[in-house]
Amino acid sequence: MLGKWTNLIDIENEKLLMDKGKNTKNSVKARETSEHLVGYDAIVDGISDLLESARRTSAQAVNAIMTATYWEIGRRIVEYEQTGNRRAGYGIALLEHISTDLTTKYKRGFSVRNLRNMRSFYLAYKEIEIRQAVTAEFDLSAIAQSFPLPWTSYVKLLNIKSPEARTFYEEEALRGGWSTRQLERQISTQFYTRALLSKNKAAMLKKMDDSQSSDLVTPEEEIKNPFILEFLGLKDEYSESELEDALIHRLEDFLLELGNNFTFVGRQRKLRIDDEWYRVDLTFFHRRLRALVIIDLKLGKFTHADAGQMHMYLNYAREHWTLPDENPPVGLILCASKGSMVAKYSLEGLQNKVLAAEYRTALPNENELIEELKKARKLLEGRMKS
Repeated sequence: MLGKWTNLIDIENEKLLMDKGKNTKNSVKARETSEHLVGYDAIVDGISDLLESARRTSAQAVNAIMTATYWEIGRRIVEYEQTGNRRAGYGIALLEHISTDLTTKYKRGFSVRNLRNMRSFYLAYKEIEIRQAVTAEFDLSAIAQSFPLPWTSYVKLLNIKSPEARTFYEEEALRGGWSTRQLERQISTQFYTRALLSKNKAAMLKKMDDSQSSDLVTPEEEIKNPFILEFLGLKDEYSESELEDALIHRLEDFLLELGNNFTFVGRQRKLRIDDEWYRVDLTFFHRRLRALVIIDLKLGKFTHADAGQMHMYLNYAREHWTLPDENPPVGLILCASKGSMVAKYSLEGLQNKVLAAEYRTALPNENELIEELKKARKLLEGRMKS
């Protein structure tokens, strides 16, 4: 019996080999024929591009429908609550019950946290104009047209309390084609607030537009500009030492303003060059850059001499303070103001990475700054069209 099955298997294997041989011959013949067809490569490439485009479009359509569905789920939860079903302590219980039932049926995607996001999503975007009124026979496609970004991006936007800031990030993400990670990076660095406070708003917006779509960490992205130091409570007149003392006294707040990846190393660190002693105001280490960040504080306007001095500090730090597995140190000149062209010609082309950033100790009127930012965006778009 075993011999019989062995013979059958051998016969089947022979058939498979014969079929494979035929397919191989057919493939070779087809390839030889295609090589003689004029424009064959172009049509194959065109079909490939069409298929890739269809896949992207399909994925975008699915994401939009999914986002619209989550908006509708949030609407129904809020509507149920507004009919008198929301009582003290019942809100979270309602979400827990819905989560349990939907998870039992659909396995994943309906945790209490996700349901809370859907509810918040509707509340944040409930004024959106929907082409077709939402009824028992609502049209998800009509709703989806109002949400061009992926759901994960909207979840990040929900963390922004200011409607103006949320709208800004949403519009810029759509205009620049940001991924969720890029959007999160811009939010975490408070780009909206810094764009408002920047004296050259158009330049900041252009810098954001020109940023590359990658996860590569650069000093320009990691070091903010301008810095917001209103927490120091400084009066109109103060010295550099008073500014430094205030920053050290409020070091925790300053570290939050610097960003999550900065760690404090020291202040007034001494270095001797020839027969002269110098002091570096503040020294930090950036974990993602894996480099020392040396900060020099300036009360007045940035000058080319400041760049030269920082360049000297960095040369010394690279030789004496940098460990073998670290990247070259980065210099940050923190000043009250800077001229864009002076900074350009003083900082470009240096062997060391030197950045100049402004700081603000008080926040001006926000509404006026928002209008200036809108004008800067229109101006920038006008230049791009011309």
